[in-house]
Amino acid sequence: MKYKVYLTGEQRQQLLDIVRKGSSSARAIRRAHTLLMASEGKTDKTISSTLHISIPTIERTRKQFCTESLETTLKERPRSGKPPKLTSTAEAYLIATTCSNPPSGYGRWTLKMLADRLVSLEVVDAVSESTVFRTLKKNELKPWLKQQWCIPKVSSEFVSKMEDVLDLYAQPIDLGHPLICFDEKLCPLIEDVHHSIPPAPKTQDKPGKKEKIDYEYERNGTCNLFAFFAPYLGWRHIKVTQRRTKVDFAYCMKELVDIHFSNSEVIRLVMDNLNTHTIAALYEVFEPVEARRIAKKLEIHHTPKHGSWLNMVESELSVLVRQCLSRRIPDVETLEKEVSTWECDSEALLQADRNLKKICIDWRFRTEDARNKLSKIYPTHQN
Repeated sequence: MKYKVYLTGEQRQQLLDIVRKGSSSARAIRRAHTLLMASEGKTDKTISSTLHISIPTIERTRKQFCTESLETTLKERPRSGKPPKLTSTAEAYLIATTCSNPPSGYGRWTLKMLADRLVSLEVVDAVSESTVFRTLKKNELKPWLKQQWCIPKVSSEFVSKMEDVLDLYAQPIDLGHPLICFDEKLCPLIEDVHHSIPPAPKTQDKPGKKEKIDYEYERNGTCNLFAFFAPYLGWRHIKVTQRRTKVDFAYCMKELVDIHFSNSEVIRLVMDNLNTHTIAALYEVFEPVEARRIAKKLEIHHTPKHGSWLNMVESELSVLVRQCLSRRIPDVETLEKEVSTWECDSEALLQADRNLKKICIDWRFRTEDARNKLSKIYPTHQN
């Protein structure tokens, strides 16, 4: 054998890393295997049958390693063939066009529109939609996708309310001063016009079938869900109401104070800035003495505007929607029954019994984290 492979300890370790990690190209991994087996005295025939490559390929790999270097052996050489259909300039035009607003009358750029635009700008003579797609994929651009995002207004008010809520979450559990997160959610009432067809399992003669739900449905209006959540105690309660007025809010606060946490001294309540979420709502519904009695047991902390992610009950409502409400519910009575079962059903002992399992939230985002990760939303300090 004219070209014998001898590896140093460092070269062997480098090849073993390439083989074990598997992050290199397939050709580089095959060449690493070839060199390792050749250094162990394996014949070209054995290497060929093991790696399923030709003997001339093995000979070229050994020759390149012995006459050049390990790096050039593993590296891909330039290949001959047709030049790329899009030059770097044309690719830059395509990326810039994709990131711009679509023409009037269109909601987004399509592959055909992008290809036609490059031709109309005389950047290229012709280009296919598949070439446009491959170029966008290479640059990780997807003009057909949009992501909604809420960018809070930079202000001292946002920061002050955010840090107030975060400091509250960092306090230890105190049964005399329980932490309760409160929010509400609109729930549509939708009834099936036709019964659904249940799923069918696979048989020897027929494949399995999915459940079929008719597209036609009947709207029965909407209702409201008030959500109470004690994230560190593993307790939650969903109250179904027809509306979400100040009157409904006031009775929710009375229920929270007199029924759910009647033995607590003060309830630390986190909620958003909806116009009905005020102490004034208590005075519009109850006598002043009663309103003041309820108000004295509430310590309210408002989340900042566009800062609903700070309210831990949002996570619980998301679970409620996924586990219970992601279907058609025809009326309030059915909704109340289903929500009550989701909360806690001691007879059924379902997996989703949130209260029986006392499922809590491990909130780890602290004020120090906000000052580091969200430093851009903090106002500039003025001396």
